[in-house]
Amino acid sequence: MRQIELLAPAKNIDCGFAAINHGADAVYIGAPKFGARKMAGNSLSHISDLVAYAHIFNCKVYVTINTIIYDHELNDVEKLIHDLYNINVDAIIIQDMGILEMNLPPIAIHASTQTDNRSLEKIKFLEDIGFEQVVLARELSLKQIEHISKHSNIKLECFIHGALCVSYSGQCYLSASINNRSANRGECGQPCRLPYTLYDNNGKTLVKNKYLLSLKDLNLSEYIDKLIDAGINSFKIEGRLKDADYVKNITSHYRQLIDKILIKKNNIKRSSIGNSIINFIPEPHKSFSRNFTSYFINGRQDEIWNIDSPKALGERIGRIVKTYNDYFTIEKNTPSFSNGDGICFFDKKKNLKGTNINKVIQNNIYPESMNDLYAGAIIFRNRDNQFNTVLKTSDPKRLINVDLFFKQINKSLFELTIIDEEGVQSSISSELYYEQARNKELANENTKYQLSKLGNSNLSLQNINIKLIDDCFFQSKVLNNLRRDAIQLHISKRIEKNKPIPKPIIQTNTPYFSNQLNYKANIANKNAFSFYKKHGVNNIEMAFEISTQKPNQELMRTKYCILDMLNKCNKNATDNNKIHHLILSNQYGNYECNFDCKKCEMTLIKK
Repeated sequence: MRQIELLAPAKNIDCGFAAINHGADAVYIGAPKFGARKMAGNSLSHISDLVAYAHIFNCKVYVTINTIIYDHELNDVEKLIHDLYNINVDAIIIQDMGILEMNLPPIAIHASTQTDNRSLEKIKFLEDIGFEQVVLARELSLKQIEHISKHSNIKLECFIHGALCVSYSGQCYLSASINNRSANRGECGQPCRLPYTLYDNNGKTLVKNKYLLSLKDLNLSEYIDKLIDAGINSFKIEGRLKDADYVKNITSHYRQLIDKILIKKNNIKRSSIGNSIINFIPEPHKSFSRNFTSYFINGRQDEIWNIDSPKALGERIGRIVKTYNDYFTIEKNTPSFSNGDGICFFDKKKNLKGTNINKVIQNNIYPESMNDLYAGAIIFRNRDNQFNTVLKTSDPKRLINVDLFFKQINKSLFELTIIDEEGVQSSISSELYYEQARNKELANENTKYQLSKLGNSNLSLQNINIKLIDDCFFQSKVLNNLRRDAIQLHISKRIEKNKPIPKPIIQTNTPYFSNQLNYKANIANKNAFSFYKKHGVNNIEMAFEISTQKPNQELMRTKYCILDMLNKCNKNATDNNKIHHLILSNQYGNYECNFDCKKCEMTLIKK
């Protein structure tokens, strides 16, 4: 059966444990260095602890080493990969092809979204050179995903939730050009979340001081079923800089969605085991978001930008009816507020403002500040205090169903066997001291009771079977010690069973689908250069980050289009009214927007 994986982010080990306990089948986490989120690195010790816990449930841990690498870092990266292999990490996620020229241990390799995986040619090449899984570009539609799936055999992973880069991943050099903070080095300064003014070629202002490159956040909740049918194996939640509460809420939300689909389909199954019972109803709009979009999953959509603010709005509550000196009233039939809630709204100048709720009396809301609030303003709640309190206390135990079998082998030797829902079996034998029971029935009940206390373990008892030759009465500590040893043995056996299978990379000479590559291939070291040479690329340009910047160099390519958002798409215009160039401007410079209508893409060039 095809296995379906819910893949959750982990900023740190606490987020990793939260993800697993709230239903993730796999977790991706940053290594100490060389991850595309430089501020989210983790120690090998913490990653090792997370791996051991994950493998109890056959969950996977993938570690990101997805920056481009400089020559002086190659040895450190190679050593790091060996260290990760030695602590049983399930796979590494990489961007730099120079890694494939290293002396690698037999560890599975996944292609990061930064390798710009948006064509069948690229996916087939990655499959042929030994990648096990590939993260597809977020811009792909269902039809494109289905086409790739039908013509390839590699496992396909796609983002289903979280922040969207406006550029094709791995193809943005805007931050690097401004202040040498390269996105491909994990240091993106997020210039796409800054305000810009848009001019036409005559200098006329079209839009002033708006967040013209800032997109809403992705939410594909309604498309999980269709994505499974299209061939997706791994469903990825963005958020390696998000906190544990975000991970708990969003992971639980998609766990429930996927589980409902698994019940309906008999050709797929979950890739891990263990169930978690949470004490809250997941609500994605209560975690950080810039409002939601399905992006290009069904072709071009309206309003995918977040033009008025790059910040989180939260859930729309309702419209203010009337304001007073120290409180306001809101329209009826809206969700209720509670003390400590955070709210935000756009003032009359379209600036996002926020305050906290101090007191609520029926429909009268007393905020910390009444500044700029007015009748007619739409209120959003960006912090639900009650919901957040529940999230912070949510720490469900992920449980594996087991049956216990306790039998007497001879006069003094006893055996306790555990068989779990996956069929993993472990047995422990021990000579136990007992007394002749005065009441056989009560003695058996006591034995059953003591052995059934699985306590703080991750095992949940379904059935227990006891077969004794004698009428035995055991002291509680005797059975407790046996039970603890049996649980420890079974957990150890599960961890050992779920160690990754060695997967050596076999060097190939599969030709690359182009014989020339420019700076957008992100080749930053001698290994990567040799790799592409070996695969038939003759004309190679080195990465933007180590090359001299050129005039009119493309800094961004994106499927998002400002013309489309302004309802000025050239496909709907006459030849005389078509717009070929616009200028974006802010304190960092002027950028020419060019419109490649044949490819339905927009590019940015520094002017």
